[in-house]
Amino acid sequence: MHFSRFPRLHLAHLPTPLEKLDRLTEALGGPEIWIKRDDCTGMSTGGNKTRKLEFLMAEAVAEKADMVMTQGAIQSNHARQTAAFAAKLGMACHLLLENRTGSTDPNYTQNGNVLLDTLHGATHELRESGLDMHAEMETVAEQYRGRGKNVYVIPGGGSNPTGALGYANCALELVNQANERGLKIDHLVHATGSAGTQAGLVTGIKAINAGIPVLGIGVRAPKEAQENNVYQLSLATAKKLGCDGVVKREDVVANTDYVGEGYGLPAASTLEAIDMFAKLEAILLDPVYSGKGAAGLIDLIRKGHFRKDEKVVFLHTGGSAALFGYTTDLPKPG
Repeated sequence: MHFSRFPRLHLAHLPTPLEKLDRLTEALGGPEIWIKRDDCTGMSTGGNKTRKLEFLMAEAVAEKADMVMTQGAIQSNHARQTAAFAAKLGMACHLLLENRTGSTDPNYTQNGNVLLDTLHGATHELRESGLDMHAEMETVAEQYRGRGKNVYVIPGGGSNPTGALGYANCALELVNQANERGLKIDHLVHATGSAGTQAGLVTGIKAINAGIPVLGIGVRAPKEAQENNVYQLSLATAKKLGCDGVVKREDVVANTDYVGEGYGLPAASTLEAIDMFAKLEAILLDPVYSGKGAAGLIDLIRKGHFRKDEKVVFLHTGGSAALFGYTTDLPKPG
């Protein structure tokens, strides 16, 4: 895989750290837990979307766009990082934010990622849950085009073959780090939502024959739908990279047992994971993605899904800015 064939902006802080979590490993009684710190990618508190946006925003620049548009939930990490890239590049940014949780709490609707969107100069419109957000975005984009703007539209989560290149490349980075340390990775676990992160990782891991199983912990869709979304995007990503056929259906595995009541609604296990990572390792998770991913990791360890002598890497997808939108769910001071 030769990623320099594709337009890319080198704005992320890479490589991100790969760290051993000694206290969490001890607390859970094994296996040996490592963390890939993609919360440290830079661009407005970091997160997994930075890797995707390096390729997506490079396309926007190549197309001479003067405005970017994307959509996501109100507390969207992707929207915040898109707004940050646009600010860095001097582009206008317009966001469509969907209220998937139905919350009217001002902290949820105005704080956290929404506050950072505004600080980066982005404008936004709200939408109620259940609409075809892609169609909504195309309608608004056409309105701006009618006013003379050259709009580059980014899908929710940055999850298309261009965005997934960021995580195919991350697979190379992770395996290289492991090789340099003599670390044999037995499992790679992460939160999976819009499918681009898992599709990129699976494609990259398979293309270099690394032999590392990737497990996505779902945050929204049912298992069959999530796996199918990831698989279809993996196929398209492999085709873009010129390695058709490297991903098989059985390579795509998602566990959706930790979604709780729905997207953006933290379960008790989510809050426990946030608490454990913060108190044991001084690492901040978010209530939507990384918190649910870590909840799955913790519960699967307790159930004996991983052997005690194995080494598991948890990919931290970032999102801690969203914590400030969830103050009613988190422990109170005192």
